[in-house]
Amino acid sequence: MKKMKAALCSIAVLLGVLGGTAAQSQEVVLRAASAFAGGTAFSRPFEAFVNKVNEEGKGLVQIRLIGGPEAIPPFELGNAVSVGVVDIANVPGAFYLSRMPAADALRLAEIPIAEQRKNGAWEYLNGLHNKKMNAWYLARTADDQPYHLYLTRKIDKPDLKGMSMRVSPTYMSFFRALGANIVQTPPGEVYTALERNMVQGYGWPLQGIKDLGWHEVTKYRVDPGFYRVDVNALVNLDTWKKLSDEQRDFLTRMAIWLETTQHENFAAQNEKEMAEQAEAGIETLTFSEEDERAWLELARKTGWEQLAAQAPADEVSKLRELLIR
Repeated sequence: MKKMKAALCSIAVLLGVLGGTAAQSQEVVLRAASAFAGGTAFSRPFEAFVNKVNEEGKGLVQIRLIGGPEAIPPFELGNAVSVGVVDIANVPGAFYLSRMPAADALRLAEIPIAEQRKNGAWEYLNGLHNKKMNAWYLARTADDQPYHLYLTRKIDKPDLKGMSMRVSPTYMSFFRALGANIVQTPPGEVYTALERNMVQGYGWPLQGIKDLGWHEVTKYRVDPGFYRVDVNALVNLDTWKKLSDEQRDFLTRMAIWLETTQHENFAAQNEKEMAEQAEAGIETLTFSEEDERAWLELARKTGWEQLAAQAPADEVSKLRELLIR
């Protein structure tokens, strides 16, 4: 009888192990949300990623995109993925600085994400996301485009004295150093602010102003651009650890596909955007060679100074080493 009981216990243990293995191989459905409205410039790459995962991951991984800002307010999305309200978030680093101040370095990167994966930058950034965000830094869903200054008044040098600029934290210190009066307002209020001359300009990436209708009240775009757009796909770290090796490997392959595809597509999309802006009547402003150099140097200087004021010195030093050419 004792031998039979021992055999039954062994079988039960074996079935438990096999059951756990089977559970790991079952299809998992992950809940995702985006900081941007569906179909807009910085949501489309993530939506393509979701579609690709769902197409190729049947029986393994599926993603259910529950929505954009209407589902979770953009500046709460970083917290939402950290605590597991959603499994995946498509969100800029600027939207979760309260948890990870060093995320501001993402916009200051002077090398693309593909190079960051080779030189140790991605690994270091992922470690920071693990520790500060309880998140896995899966992919950079927007990268290859700069921010620009858009204006309703013409300027011929990098000087914004006497002008009010709508800003986000991304370029606040830069515009302030140029002498601008700083105005913070939600994107939904920018059109009216421009129309009523409450502000005379704003910062925004090359892509996306037509999504918001701002091309109708914008007259000039200043070239060259500054900084790099960063929008990131983060996975709740507890969720990531629960996935099987096969599921994690699959999502990593999909992340590389996303980064490679958006790198290939954004160059053509940037050209298209510039042509459409010109067609809409937005004139391109450029500076003298000397002023252009001063413009870019000031952008870099103020960006890193802002980061140094909010993030630990050792993190800033390491990120500067990894992200600047």
